[in-house]
Amino acid sequence: MTNIRVGMGYDVHRLDENNTFLLGGIKIDYEKGIVAHSDGDIVFHALADALLGAAGLGDIGHFFPDTDMKYKNLDSSLILMSVLEKLKQLSYDIVNIDITVVLEKPKLQHYLSDIKDSISNYLKISSNNINIKATTSEGMGFVGKGQGIACYSVVLIEKV
Repeated sequence: MTNIRVGMGYDVHRLDENNTFLLGGIKIDYEKGIVAHSDGDIVFHALADALLGAAGLGDIGHFFPDTDMKYKNLDSSLILMSVLEKLKQLSYDIVNIDITVVLEKPKLQHYLSDIKDSISNYLKISSNNINIKATTSEGMGFVGKGQGIACYSVVLIEKV
């Protein structure tokens, strides 16, 4: 029996004016922001779902339902920290993380290093164990039309 587990997370949100745009705890300067029940940090949401999935704990909707007003405008780093605590209680360490953000604009090249460092700081793991990249959907679908953003996360955790 192996002590390693893989998890995959996905999140998607609309973009609209007059909303904050957070990715991995970093504020992105753009004319639009993420529409969400919480603060909408799609990177933290996809990452939290991947970690919960790897540990067999379900998803963030189970622990932080968007139908509960006490989570309205919730700081998504609190979601991620709650998930990290659940992993520690089960004796899991994070081995590595791979994240892909899909959006047309803004271009994220200048933000990726800061997002990676932010994730590293929150999770207390080396930034060498985190990969984050951004791509477009080539003008197709709601993301391609600039109406939304998507994020995928894959994680590897190990029981220690």
